Amino acid sequence: MIYDISPPISERLQVWPGDTPPRREILCDISRGDNITLSTLHATVHLGAHADAPSHYGQNAPTIHERSLDHYLGPCQVMCIKVAPSSRITMEMLTGPIKVPRLLLATGTFPDPERFNKDFAALTPELVEFLHDHGVILVGIDTPSVDLFDSKDLPAHKMCLGHDMAILEGLMLRDVPDGRYELIALPLKLVGYDASPVRAILRTLETP
Repeated sequence: MIYDISPPISERLQVWPGDTPPRREILCDISRGDNITLSTLHATVHLGAHADAPSHYGQNAPTIHERSLDHYLGPCQVMCIKVAPSSRITMEMLTGPIKVPRLLLATGTFPDPERFNKDFAALTPELVEFLHDHGVILVGIDTPSVDLFDSKDLPAHKMCLGHDMAILEGLMLRDVPDGRYELIALPLKLVGYDASPVRAILRTLETP
């Protein structure tokens, strides 16, 4: 079974305030008599489900094309977290042991990707440190950021940078049961860019 955990990309999809929203420019259209349909996408690279590059929050850090794909492909764990809006997730909120090297956290605090709410939850840097100590190489979340909306120093991002932990943001996890899956969320090979949209999916693991 496959769970698609990427929001649909349309002009209704909301992006971070001040960033570039998605817009389709139609250059050719078969319905207008052209021999092909041809489109241009205008949008931020932090679009919907996306992978942050370390260069997004660290000076002289790797860009997205320099990231190992091993981060974004392999066993992962989905965990639903009870957390209040505008607060940070602590290690005490985890509902079980960390079993695999990729963890996706479902907070439910950003329920509608077509309506931007600023009171979503985020991570504590201490949680990132804890996850690193337990072998986690990628953390994902169902919000626009692993830091709070009004954060300027970005402590969770900076802790991920220090531990070379990959970040996925903007996931849709509300219909995914807690458990273990195979994650496939490969970023595009965008040379020099600070992020990439991904088509993030989860596949259920075969049981013997």
